Amino acid sequence: MNNRTLIVELKAVVGKEATVAGFVDVRRDHGKLVFLDIRDRSGKVQCVVTPDKKEAHAAASALRPEWVVSIIGKVNKRPEKMVNKDEQNGAIEVEVLCIQVLAKAKELPFDLGSEVHIDTHLDNLPFTLRAPKYQAIFKIQAHTARAFRDFFTNEGFTEFEAPKLIGDDAEGGANSFDVSYFKHTAHLAQSPQLYKQIMVGVFECVFAVGNVYRAEKHSTTRHLNEYTSLDIEFGFIKDHTDVMAMENKFLLYLEKELRVHCANEFAFLGAEIPKVPQDILAMKLTDALALIKKETGADKTGAMDLEPEDERWLCEYAKKNHDSDFIFVTHFPTAKRPFYTYRDEANPTYTKGFDLLFRGVEITTGAQRIHNYDALIASLQEKGLDPEKFAFYLQAFKYGLPPHGGFGMGLERLTQKLCGLANVKEATLFPRDLNRIDTLLSK
Repeated sequence: MNNRTLIVELKAVVGKEATVAGFVDVRRDHGKLVFLDIRDRSGKVQCVVTPDKKEAHAAASALRPEWVVSIIGKVNKRPEKMVNKDEQNGAIEVEVLCIQVLAKAKELPFDLGSEVHIDTHLDNLPFTLRAPKYQAIFKIQAHTARAFRDFFTNEGFTEFEAPKLIGDDAEGGANSFDVSYFKHTAHLAQSPQLYKQIMVGVFECVFAVGNVYRAEKHSTTRHLNEYTSLDIEFGFIKDHTDVMAMENKFLLYLEKELRVHCANEFAFLGAEIPKVPQDILAMKLTDALALIKKETGADKTGAMDLEPEDERWLCEYAKKNHDSDFIFVTHFPTAKRPFYTYRDEANPTYTKGFDLLFRGVEITTGAQRIHNYDALIASLQEKGLDPEKFAFYLQAFKYGLPPHGGFGMGLERLTQKLCGLANVKEATLFPRDLNRIDTLLSK
């Protein structure tokens, strides 16, 4: 519609006729007057239909929520006593002259925006995603992904597209989805990790945004079998602390961008934009476990990883004692980290890697990587992996790679914690999990 005026632009055409197109959000009959709340991608506006406009009045009386309409009307200032300062267009309304129905909606399963069970929400996503709550969530998610791209582009990184179909060099075969690939078996990529490292040899600093797949049989509020991974990798680093510093810098940029572009969405959700410290608190895993024992009495000394309750406690500790929603935990055991993770020279049973915890959950895993060809071969063999299956990837190291590292961050989990949501599936447009691919796999 070439002559369409977006609702957000109506304030600029008060006293003039305009064409508004969108969805019927609410229809209210007040005797002879019919009021319509119309929404488009930019906002909402109240329209009023008077009985003297007979055709428009008859059309308005038939309208129902979610019908799609085009309205020609005059944009007027509201009477002073009818002004609502809390609304986007609370000082104006559209006097309807003509209504054209572009599409009708069937009877709705429930009111848009009403509280429903998570499965009901997921079963009706083409409808429920229209609710203001989910518009806010996914606008925040979109700006987060855009900020990631903008920041790393400005830092001199080059974006690349990592393949989603890979061969036998899957990082963990037990957790990969097998795919029939002509006469062979391929796998859905669990991360772009191996390709990120190859690309360090091409551009030195790279990033990728794309879906990854984990065939893990879990059904929790924090796990997905398909999610969007925000990945970086860059060369000529000193160690893992350079990677942590780069992520810290990105998070400071993200905070600024969210405050500029998404303040209204956070306010609507009742969520708080995190204040990112200039230097995020960091502690080694052994120190974190010792602190947990000291403060809580829970003895987890020697644990190979953090349990969910440990992540929650450490985040509470960081918030209370350092006013930070974030905390880095470093130096996880070599036995629990992938084959390409660099070992700490001071104690090779631990790695130069880290997790970033945010509001009670791990949102990032990162590390310095092994860049020496022979050391990488030895690490593969130590993990019981066949170097021959990684021959394609190993070429990057055979022909020389600088010291490098990077991280991967789950976009949906980050969105969940930013928005204060109970379930990561609410932060996922179309979740895939153990029980669902759009619809439930068994009912």
